[in-house]
Amino acid sequence: MTGNAISEIWYTRCPVPTPVGLAAQLGYLEKTFRKDGVTLKSIIDSPDRNIRQSHFNHTLDWSFRHGGNVPPIRARSEGRRTRLVGITWTDEFQAIITLPGTGIKTIKDLKGRRFGIPRRPEGIVDFMRATALKGLVSALSLEGLKHTDVDIVEIALADSVLASQEGPSLFGLKRRQAFGEEVMALTRGEVDAIYVKGSAGINVANLIGAVQVAEFGFHPDPKIRINSGSPRVLTVDDRLAEERPDLVRRLLEAIFKASVWAEAHPEETRRFVAREAGATEEQILAANGPEIHRHLGLGLQPELVEAVGHYKDFLRDWGFLAEDFSIAEWVDRRHIDAFDAHAVA
Repeated sequence: MTGNAISEIWYTRCPVPTPVGLAAQLGYLEKTFRKDGVTLKSIIDSPDRNIRQSHFNHTLDWSFRHGGNVPPIRARSEGRRTRLVGITWTDEFQAIITLPGTGIKTIKDLKGRRFGIPRRPEGIVDFMRATALKGLVSALSLEGLKHTDVDIVEIALADSVLASQEGPSLFGLKRRQAFGEEVMALTRGEVDAIYVKGSAGINVANLIGAVQVAEFGFHPDPKIRINSGSPRVLTVDDRLAEERPDLVRRLLEAIFKASVWAEAHPEETRRFVAREAGATEEQILAANGPEIHRHLGLGLQPELVEAVGHYKDFLRDWGFLAEDFSIAEWVDRRHIDAFDAHAVA
C-alpha cells in the first residue's frame, strides 16, 4: 500500500450481466473496500449529469468501470489515462429481425433492402450505432455479403445518452427501453430490418411478433460474436492503478469471489442478473442461456485481449475513434497476475 490515503472511489457498471454487478448486489464490493476505509460511490446513479457522464468518457479520477467496451475504447483513443485490468465474456442474444410480410426470411434476402441503424446527436460516443453496425456486418458476412449490399437508413434518435436517463417519459424507471426508436421505424415501414441484442432485444422482438432473420450471439466463430458487449472490459483510471494498486486487487478479490459464488448458485445468479438488467428471469434465460452462471469470470487470456483488439480495429475502421492506439499497451496485467483467484474459492 502506498501513502496516498483516499476515502472514496467512484465506480460504474452497465445494466448487463457482469461480475462487478453481481459483486455489488451481493455486498462484496462494499465489504471488501470497507476494510480499507473506502466508500464506494455510484457514477451511473448520481443525480449530477457531469458525474454520470464519466460512465461514458471515464473522466473521473479514482474510478473503475465494467461494461460495454465502446465508451472505454473511445475514451482511451481520446487520451484518457486508463488501464484495462480484466475482461469478461458473457455471450448474449444478437439478431437481425424484421416484420411478417416483408418477404425477408434469410440473410440473403437483406440484399437491396433498407436496414435501420440508429444515430444519436453529437456528443458522447454513439455506442448503439457502433453495436448495430457490427451486428449488421457480422450477419451479412455469414452469407458473403457486405454492408454495401444493403441500403443503410439512419434512424435519428432525438435524445443524447444522458438525456435518455432523465425526464417524466421514463415513468419512474432508471432508463428508457432500448431499441424503441428502431422498432418504431420498423413498424412505420421506414426500414425493413434492424439489429437487436440482449434481454432488451428479446423483449422488443417478442412484443412486436418479429421474424428472426438470423441469430448469431452464440455463433462458434468468436469474430462473429464480438461486439460492444462481447466481451466486456474492466477498466480503472491511471491514478488508481498506479497510486493504489492494493485497491485494484481489492476490487479483483470481490469480483473473483462473486464469480465463484455464481458457479455454485445458478438459479440465484439468474435472479441477480435479471435484477441488474431490469429484465425477467425468463428473458435472461433466453438471452444468455442456461449456463450464464459459468460465464461471469474475469481474465486477461490472449484470446480475450485479441477479441477486444478486433473490436477496437472495427471501431477505428468505421470512424468511431479519435486516434488509434495499442491494446497491448492498454492492458495492465500486474494486478490480475499478482492475485491468487483460488484464495477466495
